[in-house]
Order: sequence, then structure tokens, then C-alpha cells
Amino acid sequence: MTRSTTDEVAAPPLPSPKERRRLREAKSLSEEQVAEAVGVTRATVRSWETGRTSPRGRKRALYAKLIAPDPEPVPATRPKAVRRKERPERPAPAAEPVPVAPAAVAQLPAAPAAVAPTSAPEPVPASTPPPPEAEPAAPRLSPDEAFDALYAHSAPGLVRQTYLLTGRRSLARESVERAFQLAWHRWPEVAVDRDPVGWVRAAAYEYAMSPWHRLRRVHRHPDAPPTEPARRALFEALLDLPPAYRRTLLLYDGVGLDLPETAAETEASTPAAAGRLEVARAAIAERLPELAAAASPAERSELLQDRLGGLARAEHVPAPSPARTVRTGSEDKARLWTRAAIAFVALLIGATALTLHTAPTHYEQPLSPPERVGGVPPRGGPQKLTPQDLKLQKVLKEQLAHGPERLVPRIP
Repeated sequence: MTRSTTDEVAAPPLPSPKERRRLREAKSLSEEQVAEAVGVTRATVRSWETGRTSPRGRKRALYAKLIAPDPEPVPATRPKAVRRKERPERPAPAAEPVPVAPAAVAQLPAAPAAVAPTSAPEPVPASTPPPPEAEPAAPRLSPDEAFDALYAHSAPGLVRQTYLLTGRRSLARESVERAFQLAWHRWPEVAVDRDPVGWVRAAAYEYAMSPWHRLRRVHRHPDAPPTEPARRALFEALLDLPPAYRRTLLLYDGVGLDLPETAAETEASTPAAAGRLEVARAAIAERLPELAAAASPAERSELLQDRLGGLARAEHVPAPSPARTVRTGSEDKARLWTRAAIAFVALLIGATALTLHTAPTHYEQPLSPPERVGGVPPRGGPQKLTPQDLKLQKVLKEQLAHGPERLVPRIP
């Protein structure tokens, strides 16, 4: 999606991507701290520092203010490093330097790296100074504790987002809990993901937008809309959008993702995501006159983000179940499916063994049952004549056949 030239001029200037990272590290800020202060994800901050994307609107101003370098005062004396380059180093003074205890050094405030000292440097001890104390490593969390922290941090917000996507409170809670169950089932994969919240959000959105929910009586119709006219109009306008357009609008203007990230999560190209966003904004602007009166796309995006956030916070949505319940449910479901698969395989093996045991080893041609045949001569030809037949044959040969005897022979 393109942005106007006036918005770029009005936005505060930003340094190059490499300079952004250097300024952040100079202020001892981590990516998580910057993301939390600006209101984005860690992956978004990384994309800003690599040059893939740039912040816009209110986030651009916050980010520029956060990494802005401190004003450099005019030094009273020249830095020590400059003197070393201009003239050779002088020998150490005759007086012995005052040693400084490591504990006192640790308690002194650290001077900013980008600011030169305003007074003459203190004498350096002749002995090697103690190395600076390393920062204490963050405590390692167990998988259960890491999952519980992720669930407590993102589950309530995801329920409200899914409610805006579906308009059904119970379905929103069910979708988020099922997504976290799937995340716990695949925790080795989710734990090392660059954006675990995005992973769970994508799974929750996919489940919530499934068309099979229309067959369930509980989720067949959306919940009652808000009573306030403005929020009611926004709620109805969201539900009138096609699911793909609604999801794109919610991710870009509601969650605050960049356009490439929105396109990647919706499995669409960047031009397709931009087209969906423009169509969705136009449909929402028809219901909200204040959105149509926005002067620039940046103002429209901020206004829409504020309205979506107000709608999500104003509506009462059910609180998600405790994290322990979700983990237990995921483990019980996995155990149930495992037992069902084992039982099916055992049944299949038993049926195969029974078939092999009872099946015949060779083919036997079936025998037809015997039947009495009448009116046709036997298959073997003429049978042997009986004595009575022979006597009758002799009589017929001796007597001349004429008269009634031809028809009714006399048998002696």
C-alpha cells in the first residue's frame, strides 16, 4: 500500500537502519523494551532495524523519540583519546594514585557512551583495573513457567481480538484456549519462534474462522451488538465484511502489524492484502462518517485503531481459563488421541490375524445339490435291455405290424 508524500514529510525523520540499532544499544535498550514502549512486537522492531519496514504514524514518532540521541554538551577540555593521537603519552605522575574499590565503582553511575567527559579524567591506577561486573543472567524458566507467562500476557487480549473477528464471545474464548492447547502440544517449536504471540494468534484466528462452526447451534448466530450507536455501527460493519477482509483490517489497523506481516499471516501477497485493506476501509467508512472525513490514510488508520480498541475494551468478554487448566486439557487430549490410535492399531492387527487364521488355504469348487431329472434321456445313452424288453422286442419283430396292433401291441 502506498503512502502520500505529505505524510512522509510530516513524519519525524529516522536514521538509517544500522544507526537505529546502534542508538538503541547505546541506550542499553533491548528489542523487547522498545517493542513494549512503542506497542509492537519484537519481530516488528527487528524489521525496522534491518530496513525491511519502517514505522508510521504515532509509532514512528514514539520510536524516533525513544532512540533519539542525547544532546552532546560542549566539552571544556579535549577528550583523552584525542590528546593521545596528537602527542605521546606522558609518564605517570610521581604521586601514587588513590586506589578505588570495586564496590564503589559498581555504585557509581555510568556515563553515556556518546557524551565526552566535561572535566579532566581521574588518575588511572598503575595496576590493572578490575574487569566490569557482568550483568546478571536472566533466570531460566521451565517450559511450564514460560507457557504460563505467555498465556497470562497475551490470552486476554487475544480473546478480545477474536471477539471482534467473530462477534461471538464463547467462540472467541474457545478459539484462544484451543490455540494455546495446540501451542503447548508443539511447545518446542513455539518456544523458539520469533513471535510466539503471532503463532498463537494465527492458530486462534484459523479456528475461529472455520466455516464448520455454522453447523453448531451455539455459534450459528452472533451475539447481541453493543447498545451505543457508534459502536453498534462499527460492530455490524465488521461482521458484514468477508472473513478475509475482516481479518486483514483487524491485523493492520487493530493489532498494528505492517503490511508485509499482515500479508504473511493471512497467506496472501502484499498487493492482495493492500487491496483487501482498502476495500474494508471503504466499507467501514460508509458506516462511520468520522472515518470518511479523515484527511490522510495515517489519520484514518489511527482513528480506526482507536475505535477498534475502544470496542474491544468496552465489551464484556469471558475471561480465559487458567493456564494450568489449558495445559492439562492439552495433555489429556493428546493422551486420549494416543490411546485411541493404539486401540485402533491393535484392533486392525487382531482383525488381520483372525482373517489369516480362518481363511482357507486352497480353493475348493462348490458342489451343486443333486436334483431328479425327468422327461429327458439319461446322459449315458441307451441302457441295457431288461428281459421283458428283449421279449417285447422279439414279438414285435416276429409279428407283422398291421391294424390296431401297431398302436397297442399285445404282450404275451
